[in-house]
Amino acid sequence: MIFMKFNPVSNKKLYIQIYNQILSEIQLGSFKVGDKLPSERELCEQFGVSRAPVRQALSALEMNGVIYSRQGEGVFVKNTTITTEGTLSMKSASPEDIVEARMHIEPLIIHFAALRATDQEIEELKQTMKKMEEETRLGVYVPETDEQLHMGIARASHNDLFVTFMSSITNAMKQQEMWRFIRDRTVTRSDYREINFQEHKMIIKALEERNASEAVTRMTDHMQNLYDRYWKS
Repeated sequence: MIFMKFNPVSNKKLYIQIYNQILSEIQLGSFKVGDKLPSERELCEQFGVSRAPVRQALSALEMNGVIYSRQGEGVFVKNTTITTEGTLSMKSASPEDIVEARMHIEPLIIHFAALRATDQEIEELKQTMKKMEEETRLGVYVPETDEQLHMGIARASHNDLFVTFMSSITNAMKQQEMWRFIRDRTVTRSDYREINFQEHKMIIKALEERNASEAVTRMTDHMQNLYDRYWKS
């Protein structure tokens, strides 16, 4: 095990600072191809952060072909330079930004949706749920169906700004390569697909019953679970 002293980080976009420090040490030769990086726990201690930004930074490095992971063994250096296959864009909203925005805005949106949704809008949401149920039964996760459901909830709030907010978040998710990379390694897993479906089912049930407080609780729980799946699994 190679020990390397990293500097604690601060401010927003923590994962970018962590990403840059680890990449710099690899490029300087502190870690060579085949070397094992410190564990996530050790990196958290050295950087003075929680697991989430460390996990994001490692995911970005893996997506850019710099490191690779072996189940139960750890993370190892694959290349000392970024490969040409899809370089991480630092300009788009970070996965951290996306999760933070969703955790705060979607419970608020669904509160008004539960109070204002028309019978037709509720029916449309139920039809989307049937589609998600069929996809889950077939063993697949279709991001577009998930997006359709959350956008339908936003429209049911009858607040144009909420719809705009959700459209912006949806676009950010589509533009952020690392979001898709992490999503495809977590939410699409077989052990999460059924859980994801059941959570959405309970959300729509609360909407159908016009129970605003229950809808907010269900959405809040779903957003927290989303965070846990992305950054703690």
